Amino acid sequence: MGKEFRIGLVLLLLAVTGLIVSSSAPHDKGAAPRSVAEQQWVDSVFSSLTPDQRLGQLFMVAAYSNKDRKHTTYTEFLVREYNIGGLMFLQGGPRRQAQLTNRYQAAARTPLLIAMDAEWGLNMRLDSSMHFAKQMTLGAMDDDRFVYQMGREIALKMRTLGVHVSFSPVVDVNSNPNNPVIGNRSFGENKEQVAKLGTAYIRGLQDHGVIAVAKHFPGHGDTDVDSHLALPVINTDMVRLSNVDLYPFQKSFEAGVMGVMVAHLYMPLFDTVRTQTTTLSRNLVTGLLKEKMGYKGLVFTDALNMKSVSDLYKPGELDALALLAGNDVLLFSEDVPMAIQKIRDLIAANKISQEEIDYRVRKVLRAKFWAGLNRPQTVDVPNLMNNLNRPLSRVVQQSIYEHATTVVKNEDDLLPFANLDSLRLASITIGAPNGNAFGKAMQRYMPCATYAIPNRYAPDSTFENLLPKLALYNTVVVSFHNMNNTPAHNYGLGDGALRFVKRLQENKNLKTVVVLMGNAYALKHVEEARTLVCGYEDNFTSQSVVPQILFGALPAKGSLPVTVSESLKANTGLPTADFRRLRYATPEAVGLDSRVLAQIDNIATEAIAYAATPGCQVLVAKDGAVVYDKSFGYCTYDKTQPVTNETLYDLASVSKVAGTLQTIMWLKDEGKLNLDSKVSDYLTDLKGTNKKDMTVRQVLLHQAGLKAGIPTWERTITRTGGLKPTFYASSRTDDFSREVIPGTYVARSAEDSVWTWIKRSSMLPKGKGGVYPTEYSDLSFIILKRLSEKVLNEPIEAFLQRNFYAPLGLNTMTYNPLQRFPKSCIAPTENDNYYRHAQLQGTVHDQAAALMGGVAGHAGLFSNANDLAILMQMNLQNGRYGGRRFFNTPVVAEFARSASAANRRGLGWDHGDPTKPEGPTSNLSPASTFGHTGFTGTCVWMDPENRILYIFLSNRVYPDAGNNKLRQYNIRTRIHDVIYKSILTDADKTKG
Repeated sequence: MGKEFRIGLVLLLLAVTGLIVSSSAPHDKGAAPRSVAEQQWVDSVFSSLTPDQRLGQLFMVAAYSNKDRKHTTYTEFLVREYNIGGLMFLQGGPRRQAQLTNRYQAAARTPLLIAMDAEWGLNMRLDSSMHFAKQMTLGAMDDDRFVYQMGREIALKMRTLGVHVSFSPVVDVNSNPNNPVIGNRSFGENKEQVAKLGTAYIRGLQDHGVIAVAKHFPGHGDTDVDSHLALPVINTDMVRLSNVDLYPFQKSFEAGVMGVMVAHLYMPLFDTVRTQTTTLSRNLVTGLLKEKMGYKGLVFTDALNMKSVSDLYKPGELDALALLAGNDVLLFSEDVPMAIQKIRDLIAANKISQEEIDYRVRKVLRAKFWAGLNRPQTVDVPNLMNNLNRPLSRVVQQSIYEHATTVVKNEDDLLPFANLDSLRLASITIGAPNGNAFGKAMQRYMPCATYAIPNRYAPDSTFENLLPKLALYNTVVVSFHNMNNTPAHNYGLGDGALRFVKRLQENKNLKTVVVLMGNAYALKHVEEARTLVCGYEDNFTSQSVVPQILFGALPAKGSLPVTVSESLKANTGLPTADFRRLRYATPEAVGLDSRVLAQIDNIATEAIAYAATPGCQVLVAKDGAVVYDKSFGYCTYDKTQPVTNETLYDLASVSKVAGTLQTIMWLKDEGKLNLDSKVSDYLTDLKGTNKKDMTVRQVLLHQAGLKAGIPTWERTITRTGGLKPTFYASSRTDDFSREVIPGTYVARSAEDSVWTWIKRSSMLPKGKGGVYPTEYSDLSFIILKRLSEKVLNEPIEAFLQRNFYAPLGLNTMTYNPLQRFPKSCIAPTENDNYYRHAQLQGTVHDQAAALMGGVAGHAGLFSNANDLAILMQMNLQNGRYGGRRFFNTPVVAEFARSASAANRRGLGWDHGDPTKPEGPTSNLSPASTFGHTGFTGTCVWMDPENRILYIFLSNRVYPDAGNNKLRQYNIRTRIHDVIYKSILTDADKTKG
């Protein structure tokens, strides 16, 4: 079959299938200006150029911002002497590129069209830049709005950097799983999906001022050869070409894509010469693309330095032949002076007309006008990084992974993890370093052992040594990281690691979740897994998102964009439940301004600088998403131990609401406690005392007549400050079982002694009308703890652990933390020189709580901010969290309501004080805000109207409890103010 006959059949089929939109010559309406202003500018610039300067406009040369002065000087020489049309920037950094862009533009006679390969963001080429997502990840999403939004964000960053052209999107239909060059750069294997997402990406770019370039025409998806290294052969037939590969290109043309890039391929369908790449094929570039498909935009060659074509021609020849084939812009020319000479030779030989050359030059100039180059453009270098770091970009970035992550198999209905109290979980990350984001994200949700194996190709012995340790667990998550896109090397999955996973799956006592943080095609190597998840990429954001889906903080929504195997087809994806656990997001995702929230950093730093506290943790959540979670300073002023998000703090009186109040609300919710009953109905030994008539409600409201405090620990020391042996011993026994400080143990009977002293204590005098005044009292919660234990018939700490802390996955929240954690994990409090005569670290600061063995109704709990946030978010959600109900009725809302205008407090919960300008809460917060503060420098506040949660933890009492600078400088309330000031208006939400 002759070449002309084959091409004729192709064109006939294209006409029949509707892919040919016009057969008009390239000199008619495609050359028409969009406006009079454009025509005038193009004519003016064109007329001012010599023939050689016009030829220079057809070249786009590679530029780097990480190369030496020689490269920069030569690039500037080409700009000045040959009037090249543009530059394609590759490796380097944003600031360096911006400086060079300004330099090159200043040297240019005709403004330069600046281009970049930024398929997944500036990060594709530049350091210190944001990575969004590769196109396979986008193809997995359930919502294509984020493709447009990604295009918008990339475009805005490019324009900030002085870039006008993006060589994206890839609209190749990737039908060959062994494709080494396209693969996860394609949206998938379905032409409709590729076309839809491709056009969304194009609109996102071009609606925001960047020329999109669809690539790689006529389709690079069905090859197993990397065209950067060798010339791929596409033995396509007419049916496939028209029905599959050209379809997304045609849709992109209809969407108005301003550029298209021709691939380096060999297609026998168009050319019989084996070395004739499609880039040099006039049959394809002019005959098919321009004439038969009617494309009028800029046609770019693929990079002319790629070895698949550059090794076959002498300097300059390749450029001239590419121009002759019909390409408009010669990309990555290796020898511009020689190429211009070769093009002159073509013109002289009448192989290409001057008219045709002029037409293409005008096309380039029209593109420059569209890009705004008719006006001076200078990159704002001093403000560059701030302008590039649009907060909305982070929202789009995270949203993509949230919507793309795919639960491929869930045969045991294991995901999302439900009953955390029965889950013994280990996380094994293969290919990621110690302390990786994936492992840390897992530990946010429950006590989780993490094992990192940084070497993807670790020997079998590494995995053998790990196996015995896993006997402690019933569930393991194995995640693969740092994968590659090479099918020939199993995408970076080591043989030892794969054998290890197989052994885990053979263990009937162990449930195994396999997670691939990489190319979906690699799933075929682990498809026997009963629980299988694909995260598509491996970066900080994806590593943070996938664990959230495993735990049900986010529902799984993605589906496979490609067929992996016979059992894992395209569109495979299982939805999972949303358990309403805390998720972790960016402030703008929930309508807060990250730049305003950043003021918290300044206030926290100020607190440390003024020695209000040596360090602190601050956490902010809104709408169930943690958007600010930072640690500042050190555990002590000698700055030896930095505070981390894992540091435990003594919660002090926040223990009232995080401990005792949870049991009281539970008892009320279960119908086991009547708030208007007398406390003496439950604690009958109060019946003959002055406390016989106080009700549970009055105690909760601090209106029962109880004093703020009474001597307790003071009764257990001698006149000289020594510890009475009746109450303390230096060795642990059954009678002295709890440490009051390391090496000193308090008597079990001490709590009964405290109770006796409370029963005998006098009451406050009654006020007008025979009503007790409101008096905040620790005695209230000591009484409520005893009441709880009497009704529950078990210690409060055991009840809380079983019914709240373990099911919620709280790892750090505990009484007596030294029983579980080393001192180094705990921020010290006071240097007690009057009672325990020791530096307190891990022993409760409150003296009465210490006397009672560290477990008291009013104090004793330790926690980090994250675990406290989980507990409080459950309360903010009225008892619903993690797929279960901790309260069956809206008991939290009932307890949180203010009792009266005369008493700011709710039932156990505290509120702001509207009578004080610098009260415990921000004056910007609504009156419904509830929570509590703690003596050690802690607070938690919840706003049910705006669904805001705020936590501040510190050890302001180190080393001296007399340090009141935290209150003096109003640190906690000022931070609370910032949160409310950060709430975005509707107009602000779209600005980024």
